[in-house]
This record gives sequence, structure tokens and C-alpha cells, in this order.
Amino acid sequence: MPTITLRLELHKPTKVKQEMYERMTEVNTEFANWLLDHPELNQATSKIFKEFSSQRFPSAIACQTIRDVKSQRKHQKAKKFRKQWCCFNNQNWKVERKGEFYTVSFPTLEKRVGVPVVTRPYQEAWLNRLLDGTAKQGAAKLYKKKKKWFLALSITFEEEPCKGEKIMGVDLGLRYIAVASIGTKSLFFKGNQCAFIRRRYAALRRKLQKAKKLRAVRKIGNKESRWMKDVNHKISRQIVNFALANGVGVIRMEDLTGIRKRATSMKEAGRNLHSWAFHQLQTMIAYKAEMSGIRVEWVNPTYTSQTCRCGYRDKGNRNGIHFQCQKCGYTIHVDLNGAINIAKAISGWSA
Repeated sequence: MPTITLRLELHKPTKVKQEMYERMTEVNTEFANWLLDHPELNQATSKIFKEFSSQRFPSAIACQTIRDVKSQRKHQKAKKFRKQWCCFNNQNWKVERKGEFYTVSFPTLEKRVGVPVVTRPYQEAWLNRLLDGTAKQGAAKLYKKKKKWFLALSITFEEEPCKGEKIMGVDLGLRYIAVASIGTKSLFFKGNQCAFIRRRYAALRRKLQKAKKLRAVRKIGNKESRWMKDVNHKISRQIVNFALANGVGVIRMEDLTGIRKRATSMKEAGRNLHSWAFHQLQTMIAYKAEMSGIRVEWVNPTYTSQTCRCGYRDKGNRNGIHFQCQKCGYTIHVDLNGAINIAKAISGWSA
């Protein structure tokens, strides 16, 4: 079943509660690091916490931490955890609605009390599905970011039955980040503005690197990543909405292997999109489509931009963003031609 994660901010927790959450995190991190070196970790239960400390600590958190450390120890490269946030399995947290507010209760150092959370309309829709039983809750995590406390709630749901019959193809590229095609209808997302912003970020990084301001370089990189993620969210939402509005039941997308090799020159207008988060964009399209009951299929993109609707394939068919068949004279935008061929899966399915 598909899974999503809701990030809910705790609504104005008191100073006492914030200090308690900090303490819980500190104890849990120390416990996790202690477990890393424990010889009997594979047989450990919540009772092992008494060997670590005599202080009061929720057994539900201890059990989840033991499970997490067991799974992470095999791949743990660092000698210790820097921060191990408190996590709860699906049986140890609960959502309730009290008037216009939603509360989430979970184990703490004190008694278990429902904590009000800040919600947005789309989050409320998912919380309502938990309450009416049309979605199932998974694990939860209590963590802090930028002086605010959040709960990350994992929610699984059944895919809605596919209602549409049409097939949409989505082509990804450099000059145009994405082009979607449904029959005679199409949707374009230009990459020139994004390429300009990427070049501006790159120039700023080079300037900061020369000045050896490495902290500022990392900060700029994080800012750029957040911007890219926001752009991908908006593009993916528009693509899925376009599919829903036109009765699409299947979205076909290309396999990403080799996408960065498609630029013909380093001086190409969209050169800085070589590092665009194409996989992230496809992932966002896929999970939004699944949530809407649209099936996603992956196809081999080979020759999709060189093949005409008449079946003739030649490198000379494409010239920049223009496609003109050397055999029948058919003309079209090259990325739209690619999206149409992806929808038809002319090169077969991805291995």
C-alpha cells in the first residue's frame, strides 16, 4: 500500500513540555549509542533499558529504539548517533479531534496527554481518513527543527480504483523540465527560468568558495535544494491535476538512466539543469498519481525523440527543439513528440 508522511507542528508547547521533549531525546540518544556496543542487542527487549539506566522512560520508545538500532547497526558508518529522536510504533500514538482542533497523544516522561497540532486543509483530510478508518497509521517520530517541535506521522492507504481510460506520457528534459501529453492535449514546463536561477546559485557558490566561506556555501546549497523541491512539488501537482481533469488512468514516464547525457553541448541553454532532481520529480508525480488512483508505468526512453509517428527513426529528425521527419515531413515540438512516444511505449518497457 502507498505511504505518505504528515509533518505536523506541535501547537505552542509550553516551556516545561519542550524541556521534557529535549530530555527524552537526550536519554534516547544515549540509550541508542549504548545499544550499539551491546553484545546481546539481537535478543534485547524493553527490559534492557534497566541495565542502561534506573530513570523512568517509556517502554514504547525503548522498544522502538531497539528495533531502529538493530536495523541501523549493520549500515552504521559513524561510531555513534548524533541524535536519535523518539519514535513510536502504530500502537503507541493516537489522533483525536476535539472541536476544531486535532490532538495527537504519545508516550512521554509524564502522563499521556493529547497535544494539539497545527494542521493545513490537506493534512486534515488525511487525519480524517485515519479517524474514519479509510487509512492506517504507521510509525511516528517526535523531532525538533528550527526551534519548533514536530510530529512526523506515517500513514498508509489503499489505492483508489483507476477510473480513467486515457494514457498520458511525460517527457523530462533540459530546455523543458517536463512535457505531458494526452492525445491532442499537452502541458509544457519551461526550464529557462530555472536554468537562470541555477546559474545564479552556481556563480554565488564560486564567489563564496574563492572567499573560503564554506559555511555560506553549504547554506546556499541547502537553499537551492529547498527551492528545487518546491518547484518539483508544483510541477508534479499540476501534471497530476492535468491527468485527472482529462480522464487519465495511466501515466507513463521514462527510465532515468542516462538522462544527463542528453545535452549536446556544455554551452546548451539549460546546462545547469544537468543536476536537476529529475528522480525527485518523478517520485513526486508517482506518489501523487497513486494517491489519485492513477497507475504509473515505466518505459524505455530510447529513440523516443528521434522516432516519427509514421515509424521512421533518424537522428536528423530532430534539430534543437524542432522535430521534422526526414521521410514524411511531419513537424512537432521535439519534447512533445517524446511525450507522445512515451505514452505509446514505442521502445518497450523499462527493464
